[in-house]
Amino acid sequence: MDDAQAYASVTVALEAGYRHIDSAAWYENEASVGRAIQHFLTKHALPRSAVFYTTKLKLNNGYASALAAIETSLDACRLGYIDLYLVHGPLGGPDARRDSWRACVEAKERGWVRSIGISTFGVRHMQEILKMDLEKPVVHQIDLHPFMARREIVELSKQNGMLLEAWAPLVRGLRFDHPTISALATKHSKDPAQVLLRYSIQKGYVPLPKTVSPKRVLSNADIFNFTLDEQEIRDLDALDENLVTDWDPTDCK
Repeated sequence: MDDAQAYASVTVALEAGYRHIDSAAWYENEASVGRAIQHFLTKHALPRSAVFYTTKLKLNNGYASALAAIETSLDACRLGYIDLYLVHGPLGGPDARRDSWRACVEAKERGWVRSIGISTFGVRHMQEILKMDLEKPVVHQIDLHPFMARREIVELSKQNGMLLEAWAPLVRGLRFDHPTISALATKHSKDPAQVLLRYSIQKGYVPLPKTVSPKRVLSNADIFNFTLDEQEIRDLDALDENLVTDWDPTDCK
């Protein structure tokens, strides 16, 4: 998603009622996303607190580098502060992960960020952070959907009070034609994406769907007028196949 697409998509989403916008240094769109948020707030005379903005650390390459990267992200978005800042992944090794987490804690103490968390960490990586005598992550953002349950990671995250955010909750469209998904979509007069998002909501996750289509932005929000029953949730839970749709560094050293 280039700068123009990011600006347009965020603007459409905010006008449609979305209030949580997810970015990352890796996406190279922090400036355009921040600009779209600023323009929306100014247009509607809303306070900065009206929109929740997340971004992420690209590399685990030392405390000083991580702290500098956080400041760069803050300067890029020009929003005054970052609502949620995540360590984007566990690559780099134990020492590098711990250095990144120390930098996140320091950034919060400086007022640059309001909350801190992790993304796509495996159990061992999570345990390293949890054993540090520092603030725990409050969010774990990871790919979660019926075809990737990650039960052990989900359980450890919940045990330690982390809210789970689901990236790729739509499975990148790879399973829209799955018989179970199709049947539920037909039954509830919804499309497959809406079924998958509703599943994520009912599992207690915060789904983060990605799209550049204004039509999809609107339809992705139309999921609060139906409910999946307990058996339907169990049927979806049974679809787990450990499907990786992008990257999966949860077993890295």
